[in-house]
Amino acid sequence: MTRADDDRWMELALIEARGAARAGDVPVGAVIVRDGEVLAASGNRTLRDQDPTAHAESLVIRDAAARLGSWRLDRCVLYVTLEPCAMCAGAIVLARLPRIVFGAWDDKAGMAGSVGDLLRHPKLNHRPEVLAGVRAAECGALLTEFFQERRQVVDAPSSTT
Repeated sequence: MTRADDDRWMELALIEARGAARAGDVPVGAVIVRDGEVLAASGNRTLRDQDPTAHAESLVIRDAAARLGSWRLDRCVLYVTLEPCAMCAGAIVLARLPRIVFGAWDDKAGMAGSVGDLLRHPKLNHRPEVLAGVRAAECGALLTEFFQERRQVVDAPSSTT
């Protein structure tokens, strides 16, 4: 994969993240690509589905596995706008995804180097290649804007009559 390919697929993940934001969910998007074909794409759906496991990465892993008819996602690349959390990193390892590309770092929950590094833990039987920081500014800005808007709504004075 070239840097241009990574940018192209990350753009699709950003589109999914923007869709999640419009639906009120945290704007994280993910895409799984195999041999130049998109197998699955989704944004976070935790709020919409009322499911704490409905992270974008988890959803695309399920969809890609169903589409391939295999839990092993050989030759696949996961593109995600935010560094995966522990749950998603665990799913990535279990699915044997060979390559992960993410945008923004997550200093509060990231498990690809920020808080911990589950993806490259030496005791695990699978360690994917990880490329961080692809379109990081765009991915991070989307999250920052989303949470700033949420805080403005919470902090806005209420009118009483």
